[in-house]
Amino acid sequence: MRKLKLMLKRIFCPPLPAAVLIALFGYASVILVFAFDVRVDVLRYISYAASAYALAVTVAALPRVSRAAKGIGKAAAEHSIARKLRSTKLGERYFTDVHFRSRISLHIGLTINLAYIIMKLSAGIYYRSAWLVALAVYYILLAVMRLSLLRFEDINDVAAELRRYRLCGIMLLLMNQALAVIVIFMVHENRGFVYPGNLIYAMAFYAFYAVITAVVKAVRTRRRKSPVLSAAKAINLVAAMVSILSLETAMLARFGGGDDAMFRRSMTAATGGGVCTIVIGMAIYMILRANKMLRELKFNDSET
Repeated sequence: MRKLKLMLKRIFCPPLPAAVLIALFGYASVILVFAFDVRVDVLRYISYAASAYALAVTVAALPRVSRAAKGIGKAAAEHSIARKLRSTKLGERYFTDVHFRSRISLHIGLTINLAYIIMKLSAGIYYRSAWLVALAVYYILLAVMRLSLLRFEDINDVAAELRRYRLCGIMLLLMNQALAVIVIFMVHENRGFVYPGNLIYAMAFYAFYAVITAVVKAVRTRRRKSPVLSAAKAINLVAAMVSILSLETAMLARFGGGDDAMFRRSMTAATGGGVCTIVIGMAIYMILRANKMLRELKFNDSET
C-alpha cells in the first residue's frame, strides 16, 4: 500500500514546475485538436487522455499553490495598503474573523453561481434546449441549498447545523435521481449539452473555476468541524463535477465527428455514472454522519 501511495504521488503530484508544463501540454493538445479539427483518432484520444491527466495534476497541485498563496498573503498583510484596510472596522473583522470571511466567500460564490444559472437558463429558453433548462434547474436547487446554509453560518447551535447538514444530504440524494435520469437520456439518445456560439468557452471557464474553487475551499476547511461548512464543501464539489460532466458532453457534441458515436456514448456513460455514484456516496455519508452525531449529542445531553 505504501508503494502504491508513493507511485500515485509521483504520478499526480510532480514538482510544481513539472506540473505547470504538464498542464500546459495537456490543455494545449486538446485545444489544438479542436481548433484544427484533427480527425486522426489516435491523436484525438491522446489529447483527451493528456487533458484529463493535466486536470488531475492541476487539482492535485492546488493545495501546494494554496499554501504558497497563503504565505504570499501573509507577506502582503504587512503591506501599507493592507495595514490601511485593517485600520477600518470592516477590514479588521475580515482579516481576524474566520466565520465572517467564510460568509463573505459564500456570498461571492453564490453571486457567481446565480450569474451562471441566469446565463444557462436564458440560453436554454432562447435556444429551446431542454438539456440546458434541466441543468439550470439543478443548479437552482444547489443555490437554494447554499442560501439555506447562509442563515446557519453564524449560529452556535451544533444540533441545528447537523440537521441542516443532514437535510442537504437528503436533498443531494433526491436530486441525484434527476441527474441520473438526465445522464441515462444522454447516453440512450447519444446527445449532450449543446452551447451555441462562443457560449461553450464561458461554460468552460466556469467549469474550471468551479473545480478550482471546490478544491481550494475543501483544503481550507478540512480542519474545521463546522457541519455547515462541510455541507457547503459538498455542494461545491457536486457543482464542480456536474459542470465538468456538462462541459465534457458539450465538447464531444461540438467537436466530435459523426464516427465518434460509440466513443461519445462511452465517455458520457463513464463520467455520468462516476459523478452520480460519487454524489450518492457523499449524500449517504452526510445523512449517516449527521444521524450518528445527533444521537451522540442527545446521549450526552441526557447524561448531563
